[in-house]
Amino acid sequence: MKKSKWNLRRIWQDFYLVIIMIFLYAPIATMVVLSFNSSKSRTQWGGFTLLWYTEMFASRNIMDALQNTLLIAFLSALIAVIIGTAAAIAINSMKPVPRTIMMGITNIPMLNADIVTGISLMLAFIAFGISLGFQTVLIAHITFNIPYVILSVMPKLKQTSKFTYEAALDLGASPIRAFFKVVFPDILPGVLSGFLLAFTMSLDDFIITHFTRGAGINTLSTLIYSEVRRGIKPSMYALSTVIFAAVLILLIISNFAPRKKAEQ
Repeated sequence: MKKSKWNLRRIWQDFYLVIIMIFLYAPIATMVVLSFNSSKSRTQWGGFTLLWYTEMFASRNIMDALQNTLLIAFLSALIAVIIGTAAAIAINSMKPVPRTIMMGITNIPMLNADIVTGISLMLAFIAFGISLGFQTVLIAHITFNIPYVILSVMPKLKQTSKFTYEAALDLGASPIRAFFKVVFPDILPGVLSGFLLAFTMSLDDFIITHFTRGAGINTLSTLIYSEVRRGIKPSMYALSTVIFAAVLILLIISNFAPRKKAEQ
């Protein structure tokens, strides 16, 4: 009797899992299939083709947007990792009450609505006389990426013993050498996770980029938005598929690489 109830429960659990997976990934699967459809119709299959991918890579607008997206994502993630790691170390060295207050302050940008952050940054750039363009998008991406880096590095810092760092100092190492030889290897998985998360968030961002980019600067998200307003082209399916695949690969790396290293 108990075994039959257990089997019935497993069946319902599997059923719910399938339903959830359909709701989450059926639209994405549809987009991926349409990116290989030789017909421009969204209801008829005209055969397999790579034409839309060829058209996508031949488009100057798409390639410029791709270059801007990757450059902004890499630079913003790199700078955010440097600032965020330093901030995490400073916060971790604080007393409990100031540390809690600072963590609450750093979490606000993650909880805040993107449209509020985007408009606030745009108004700040205008107030300081900074022309909207590539540099403002980069600064905006660094701003919202830093909290994610802090959130990734802080748990690793809490696991690191301060006595090993002090022992390195007692043995004659300079503070910088002691940090890179003792502390940094321990927090490296968190730093890498923060970089990959920041890179992914930058690739995925639209709202903040839309308000801070100015004229003549496009990323993939803003380009897709402007193209869709004029009518969906099959090359947009191909572009969206490439973005999805890139983000998926980054997420897999960020989730499984630290775990694999820990197991080793």
